[in-house]
Amino acid sequence: MTTATSPHGFWLAGRKVTGDGTLDVTSPWDGRHVGSVSIPTATQVEEAVAAAAAVADEFAATPAHVRAAALDHVTRRLEERADEIARLISAENGKPMKWARGEVGRCVSVFRWAAEEARRFNGGEAQRLDSDAGGTGRLALTRRFPYGPVLGIAPFNFPLNLCAHKVAPAIAVGTPIILKPAPATPLSGLLLGELLAETELPAGSWSVLPVPNDQMPGLVQDERLPIISFTGSAPVGFSILDSAPRKRVTLELGGNGAAVVLADYSSDEDLEWAAQRIATFSNYQAGQSCISVQRVIADATVYDRLVPKVVAAVEALKTGDPSDDATDVGPLVSEDAARRVESWVEEAVSRGAKVLTGGTREGASVAPTVLENVPADTQLGCEEVFGPVMSFVKVNGEKEAFAAVNDSKYGLQAGVFTHDVQAAFRAHRALEVGGVVVGDVPSYRADQMPYGGVKQSGVGREGVRFAMEDYTYERVMVLTGLDL
Repeated sequence: MTTATSPHGFWLAGRKVTGDGTLDVTSPWDGRHVGSVSIPTATQVEEAVAAAAAVADEFAATPAHVRAAALDHVTRRLEERADEIARLISAENGKPMKWARGEVGRCVSVFRWAAEEARRFNGGEAQRLDSDAGGTGRLALTRRFPYGPVLGIAPFNFPLNLCAHKVAPAIAVGTPIILKPAPATPLSGLLLGELLAETELPAGSWSVLPVPNDQMPGLVQDERLPIISFTGSAPVGFSILDSAPRKRVTLELGGNGAAVVLADYSSDEDLEWAAQRIATFSNYQAGQSCISVQRVIADATVYDRLVPKVVAAVEALKTGDPSDDATDVGPLVSEDAARRVESWVEEAVSRGAKVLTGGTREGASVAPTVLENVPADTQLGCEEVFGPVMSFVKVNGEKEAFAAVNDSKYGLQAGVFTHDVQAAFRAHRALEVGGVVVGDVPSYRADQMPYGGVKQSGVGREGVRFAMEDYTYERVMVLTGLDL
């Protein structure tokens, strides 16, 4: 799956085929040709959906050990090909190798967790019903069953691991999945299909279709795909939800992650740690993560000491060629994306914001940027920048800090730097987000934990077991005439 002259085929009902037309994949760093991908025809898309619907009952009845074995196989193969896959991610996405290797490692964990969950999921829960006289001699047995085939729509920023978060839970519960990778980064998803093809999963139980975005409405509305799992922008996500109101839809959308530094986090060691973490995770993946640090909300008592430490840490980051192991910050996914980020910085500056470092663009690369005094009603102040840009906000006290976090239409995750356990619990109660990370940035995610947001950051939760629950529903069986 490296640079090739002939188009890469895609995976239709478990077999590799080619379609009509091609999609070229280029490196956002230097524009070189990474590969070409064959595009499915409408007939092939219909064949994939029909195959998924046809195999749904068979796949749901597949023994857990068969599904777990397939997931274990993918886990091993990802480990064996880790460096090759990381280089593919870096080439098509522009992600520095250190982060690409981390993504492969996380993908390994996702499939490992899914294999483990497949073995213990749906063990059944027995409930005596004779706690009421009308239930004498009756026992309820509750199990979970798949709703039906899943449409998984993955984004470009984690082109392997966010495909895994769609596919692995589906295999674990025994429900077919049609995976649509992002048009900018389809090669990682197709490579995942290559590993799945080595397993003994039923034909039709999975497809990887690099369908153009403008052909998605038909798939989204197809009644044979009752589950949609989407990761991407809020406008697209909510348009999916609006167009498929009777489906079960999970949306993992955007954010404008806040890192709060409270007054008690004040020693030199504390502030050095916070500064390093903030600098790193406002710029990892070139800021193209929905939980990257975009806002730093610092108490007035530590603000003047924290800001120069963060600026120095940002300026120490190495930018450049993503294939260089030493590079911390690479390009954005495209020059258009970089131009948008640049325009948002320019708007904020024109409205009175001050650039402390960065603020420049070269091609698809934006220099790591730190600002302060960003007006709240600018694009940078209220939207998700999805680039290597952060801004500082000075507050007086905990309540003002928490109010600043909540003053957003997004609510994905927040980080709170504090040593006060009571303050941590107050943050957990007060902050309108899906996750609160204490003592660190909002950018921490473990792939087995529930992950998702509130407000315009989404609906539902990812994380292997939680996605498995989203893909299934409870069905109760009542046994009658038992001598309990």
